[in-house]
Amino acid sequence: MKKTGVIRAGIGGWTFEPWRGVFYPKGLKQAQELEYASRRLTVIEVNGTYYSTFKPDSFAKWRAATPDGFKFSIKASRFCTNRKVLADMGQSMEVFLNQGLVELGDRLGPILWQFMGTKKFEPADFEGFLKLLPDRLEGLPLRHVVEVRHDSFKDPAFLALCRKYKVAVCLADHETYPLIPDVTGDFVYARLQTGSDDIETAYPPAELDHWTERFRIFAAGGQPEDLACIDPATAPERTPRDVFAFFIHEGKVRAPAAAMALLERVGERPAD
Repeated sequence: MKKTGVIRAGIGGWTFEPWRGVFYPKGLKQAQELEYASRRLTVIEVNGTYYSTFKPDSFAKWRAATPDGFKFSIKASRFCTNRKVLADMGQSMEVFLNQGLVELGDRLGPILWQFMGTKKFEPADFEGFLKLLPDRLEGLPLRHVVEVRHDSFKDPAFLALCRKYKVAVCLADHETYPLIPDVTGDFVYARLQTGSDDIETAYPPAELDHWTERFRIFAAGGQPEDLACIDPATAPERTPRDVFAFFIHEGKVRAPAAAMALLERVGERPAD
C-alpha cells in the first residue's frame, strides 16, 4: 500500500509565445512543444476547452505526444458554469464531456469546473450542479474539482456538499480569491497564482520550499498546520492522496521553471 500520493506539477496550456527561447529552446517547432513540455513537467491544465470544443482527434494527438504517466487536467466549458441556475447545465455538460475526452485514456486527470467571481454559494443550486457530475465516462473514471471565487463559499455547508459528492475544492493561492484548504475529495488540486516574472522560478525559493512541504503533508494524508480547515469535519484522515499543483496566471513566463523546481524538490522525475 502506498504511504504517500504522487505530487504532480505543471502549467496552464503549452502554447505561449513568451515561453519560446525561455522554456522552449530556440528553433523548436511549435508542433513539438507539447512533446517537449510533457517530458519536463508531469501535468498540464488545458484552458482552451473552457472557451470552445475540440474534435476527438485533438485529444488523441495530445495523448500520443505525451509519455506514460503524464496527465491533462481539462477545464470544463464556461457554458456549464456561467449560468444562473447550475442544474440547467445538463445539455452543455453532455456536449463538453462527449467532445472526445475519452481519447485521452489514462492521460485524463481531474476536470476543473471554474466559477466566476460573481457566482455566490446557494446550497440548493450548487447541489443541483454536483448531482449532475458523472463518476465515469464510457468506463473511464472521472475526478472533479471546483474552483470558486466568491467568499460566500467559505461555508461548512458548501464543503459538506463537496465531501458528500467526493468533489475536490481548488486550493487557490491568489490575491483576491478565497483560500479554501479543506480536503473534500481523494486528491488535492492547487493553483498557485501569485508568482512574478522578475523571479527566475516565479516564486522565491523559500516560498517554493514552503509549498513543497505543504504538498508533502497533503500527499501523505495530512493537513498543513498553517492551512487551517474552514470546516473541521473536512480534516483528512491519514489516507495518501495525489496532489496536482499548477503555476498559473501571474509569473506565467517563469511558470515552467517554477513547476520544474517543485518537481525537483519532491523528487518526482517526469517520464522520458
